[in-house]
Amino acid sequence: MLVSIKWLGRHVDLEGLKPEQICEDLTLSTCEVEGLEPFAPHMASVRVGEVLSREPHPDADKLSLCQVAVGEEEPLQIVCGAPNVDAGQKVAVAVVGTRLPGDFKIKKSKIRGVESRGMICSVRELELGDEHDGIWVLPPDAQVGTSVAEALDMEDWVIEIDNKSLTHRPDLWGVRGLAAELGAIYDRPLKPLDLTLPEVGADPAFDVRIETPACSRYMGLVLDNVQGGPSPAWMRHLLLAAGQRPIDGLVDLSNFVMLDLGQPNHVFDLAEVPGGIVVREASEACKFTTLDGEERALQAGDMLVCSAEQPVALAGIMGGLDSRVGETGSRRLLEVATFHPATVRRTSSRLGLRTDSSARFEKHLDPTLPSKALAHFAHLLTQWQPDVRLPAAISDCGDWTDPAMEIELSGDHVRRALGVDLTDDAIRSILERLGLGCTEGEGTWTVAIPSARATKDLTIAQDLVEEVGRIHRYGNVPEAALIADVVPPPVDARRNLVRRVQDRLAGSGQMHEVLSYSFQSDDLLETLGWTTEPHVEVINPVAAGMSRVRRAVLPSLLGLLAEGRRQSGDLRLFEVGKAYVPNPDAEDGQPTERHELALAWAKPAAAADAAFDDSRLLHLRGALQDLFAHLEIEAPTWTLDDQPPSWAHPARALVARLGDSGPPLARLADLHPEVAVALGLEGELACDVAVAEVSLDQALGAPQEASGYRPIPRFPGVKLDVAVLTAEETHAGDVQALIEKAGKGLVRDLELFDLYRGESLGEGRKSLAYHLQLQSDKRTLSDKDCAKFLDRLERGLGESGAELRRS
Repeated sequence: MLVSIKWLGRHVDLEGLKPEQICEDLTLSTCEVEGLEPFAPHMASVRVGEVLSREPHPDADKLSLCQVAVGEEEPLQIVCGAPNVDAGQKVAVAVVGTRLPGDFKIKKSKIRGVESRGMICSVRELELGDEHDGIWVLPPDAQVGTSVAEALDMEDWVIEIDNKSLTHRPDLWGVRGLAAELGAIYDRPLKPLDLTLPEVGADPAFDVRIETPACSRYMGLVLDNVQGGPSPAWMRHLLLAAGQRPIDGLVDLSNFVMLDLGQPNHVFDLAEVPGGIVVREASEACKFTTLDGEERALQAGDMLVCSAEQPVALAGIMGGLDSRVGETGSRRLLEVATFHPATVRRTSSRLGLRTDSSARFEKHLDPTLPSKALAHFAHLLTQWQPDVRLPAAISDCGDWTDPAMEIELSGDHVRRALGVDLTDDAIRSILERLGLGCTEGEGTWTVAIPSARATKDLTIAQDLVEEVGRIHRYGNVPEAALIADVVPPPVDARRNLVRRVQDRLAGSGQMHEVLSYSFQSDDLLETLGWTTEPHVEVINPVAAGMSRVRRAVLPSLLGLLAEGRRQSGDLRLFEVGKAYVPNPDAEDGQPTERHELALAWAKPAAAADAAFDDSRLLHLRGALQDLFAHLEIEAPTWTLDDQPPSWAHPARALVARLGDSGPPLARLADLHPEVAVALGLEGELACDVAVAEVSLDQALGAPQEASGYRPIPRFPGVKLDVAVLTAEETHAGDVQALIEKAGKGLVRDLELFDLYRGESLGEGRKSLAYHLQLQSDKRTLSDKDCAKFLDRLERGLGESGAELRRS
């Protein structure tokens, strides 16, 4: 944003302050200044000249030969082609050596055989406007020989402010707001602004209706006997300094009021809005041509300003081409309104149409500002054109409230928060300099927040502390060492558990962790047939079809299987996450939050001749047993699941419990064939995908089985491999228990490494092979000890209906 220092001076006295100092103080206290440049620096070398005489060029009908006084001993002879040049005029002269915009250097030259020693300039040639139909005729009291900048009081500096540092301060999007900041910084009063509204006539107010909540206030003022023509020179120069191109009087005045107070406004040709004004949302897609001549494709919900049913402006963004102010007619309608920020931003962003107006409406403008802007516009217009009449009452409609509020604050709070010893008087002085009223209470102040600061800026006491700090300057806060007790942070047992689970499964488990959304895909739930389960509903989903919060983590993992199995090799996935189950019985109505671990172990897509292979289920169970041992959880009891979940194969489902009847710690199963088909895994064997879910809430409260210290063995161990022939329904864990019993405390390591079924074993029989190690803490074991172990094992197996396979 560009701000003229001369413009700031209209609102606050900046006498004695250098531009560089103003920029530094603004940066340290208010907003980031990105640059400082003189305004129109070339104007310092363009002189005021007086045309002493004008004669026809001897060799060109459209050229004139002028003698121009520029304050030197002899007048300059200048050839000029402008039709409006005449003797007696004060003009802008670029003498030889002057550089004009575009790096155009004036040189002595001959034009059609006649020497010319300079150039009489037009407004466009000086980049001060678009007028180029003749030379720029200066006021008759301009002093000959002085620079045009000095003669017309155009000497100025332009500050460039980073807009990002103003996003939370809608009041700073107007020059007066920035001037108020400088007044607070330098303790200088803000100059009063004359908002005296000229007398209005007795005609009824112009008809205005609001049919959308996105417009909280709309004011309209009928202007009569408005004349065309350029705006006053001082206004044009200030607009140019602010980066605005002067167009004509009314447009310039509209832009000036917007930049001066930060309140956008618009002027309609009254003849183009015969049906009154209706502010509404577009009911369907339509086309609309804006002032820049571009046809815009609007959507239902875009906010429009209409005359009857015909749109005349894109509310808060840009007016329409058909309702623009023309060169004929003298009756106009001034619009000043407050529009909803999100609605304006949504339409502006979609259309790619960012304007000065939309940039301000997006910042939550003060709803009391339209009345001030309307009065300011009317006052300046009648000063410039005294014959303008206001024939009708002001239209003012909408549903809005003054956002002004009060905040309680104490001096002790400010001192404690800033760490600086400011007196109560100093704190109160800063607040009052910022335009915040302070009323004394019992140990506190009641600080009155004006509407301009209450829309999104000052809402809590901490905001006021920041206001005091920035005006006092944070650089003035003394450095002090932080002194506090060093207290270890509380241990988050759940977080530690999750990290240990992640490390173990990704490490020794060689599994890949996935992170999915907590929102459940409606399509996935529909595919799995789980839509009848109650879910926590999302009012505003992040995407279409993501309207439910997941009640279990496992479905998120299942949705990844079809694409993940395209790779070669087994797919091993796990996810740690939260699930939410509706709990209508809860006092606060909040859902129950569950922490879960979901796992899936899948082989690549099966070939047509694939055979039954249940190793995935066994591997996944082994990974869970290893995990529980790593977490030092007391070994759970695994049993067949008599109430398997819908995702589990009913004949191949296990459940692990802590104790005989406790809630499930884990569930493990092959994927249900119907679920496999629904997921697009048609033709897969049921045993090709094993899945599990673990309750981390149960794991967190599980009894611990801490491993004790065991010294390095003094005596060597003996490694054996044993194979056990047993019935198909015998659990490997039962065989393992018999091996440990036969070992009488000598079994150190035990691992199932092979499962075999074959015709040689007989129907309903299987062979389980184990690696094991026998070791004693007291002596070296002999072959005789191993033989005794095998004998005991063989007897124990025989008693249970199994047998030890010997070679």
